[in-house]
Amino acid sequence: MEIKSITLLGDKDNGKSTTIGSLMMLTNSVTDERVEEAKNISRQLGRKFEPGFILDSFSEEREGGLTIDITRAQILYKNRAFEFIDVPGHEEFIKNMISGASYASSALLIVSAKRGEGVKEQTKRHVFISRMLGIKNLVVAVNKMDSVGYRYAAFRDIEGELLEFFERIGFDKKHVHFVPISAYTGENLISKSKNMKWYSGKTVIELLQGSNNANRRSDKKLRLLVQGAINDNDKEHVIGKILSGKLGRGDTIKILPSGKVARVNGIIVRGKSLSNAKAGDNAMIMLDKNMDSKITGSVMCHLNDSIEPENTISGLVFAAKPITKIVKIRINGAEIKCNKVMIDSAVETSTGLLFKEKKLKALNAANVRIELDKKIVVDTFDNIKEMGRFVIQDSKGFAGFGIVTRL
Repeated sequence: MEIKSITLLGDKDNGKSTTIGSLMMLTNSVTDERVEEAKNISRQLGRKFEPGFILDSFSEEREGGLTIDITRAQILYKNRAFEFIDVPGHEEFIKNMISGASYASSALLIVSAKRGEGVKEQTKRHVFISRMLGIKNLVVAVNKMDSVGYRYAAFRDIEGELLEFFERIGFDKKHVHFVPISAYTGENLISKSKNMKWYSGKTVIELLQGSNNANRRSDKKLRLLVQGAINDNDKEHVIGKILSGKLGRGDTIKILPSGKVARVNGIIVRGKSLSNAKAGDNAMIMLDKNMDSKITGSVMCHLNDSIEPENTISGLVFAAKPITKIVKIRINGAEIKCNKVMIDSAVETSTGLLFKEKKLKALNAANVRIELDKKIVVDTFDNIKEMGRFVIQDSKGFAGFGIVTRL
């Protein structure tokens, strides 16, 4: 059964854990024992039953009212499985949020309609980062509608504010859907709410079912990311993952950036000898010529492919902290020194507005051109994620991440 990964976004106190806890109960995706445990903890803390306690796994999370690490929860609904990746909603754990958001192409954003909560700077920043990391389908659940008397005006105000921001950062409106909910009472999660008859759209689960994550990578050109090479009895074996396209026994390939050419004599996937391998396969490729053993990070493609190694990339980078100088990047499993970084424009991630800036400020982004000290093979993030994203480092280590926007 295919499991659809959904990134869960939103500030603390907006109801992320409550939403997933309620979904788990409404779909019978949680045991009675787990529900009873959550009820007992609620009583011990002197609170009403909190469905979010089903999701949180650490007592300090429950008592502090926040989620301190990435949490995964699965639900099964009408023969469809969903895995929700709950990422922290506060800035000190931005690094965890980055790694969590990178697993899915669909997201569920929880925004509270309650007075004093609503859309915050961090709400928009999380959406901006998720957009950078490949989120294309977004369901916005406007939560706590019961706290504002189920008023349409409260829902409309949040919808209008966010739509303006989404348009500014390049989110296609066709792939953004808003739904008013009460996570605590379960309204508009699985079943339509009788208190919000003014809403004629789909429920949260219906919208998540309809989001399309299809990506026909096998129809694209061959890109095999090399993870290493083994020489066994003078026979060369290249190990790597096929990111796109297909590879067949007898194909003539080249490995870039070295440009070495070889013929494929054999393919092994999951311990079996095959005549062909496709996108998604981790494979051992037997070649008729020896390659340099230090080829980690190289890319295998077909001989007639026009792709060329580059030493300059254009990208969008996010700074996890103030950065004076980007020293190197890590891409395709290899670390490469940077000779020069030119900032074309900076981006305020909580507004999407562009401005001029010579240095990278914490939690902001920038459109940059990076000159590397050697040539590499990359692709745009929109085309092949794995070949279009990179980590940036300053003199002290991790400083942020980036995506390749154009070649």
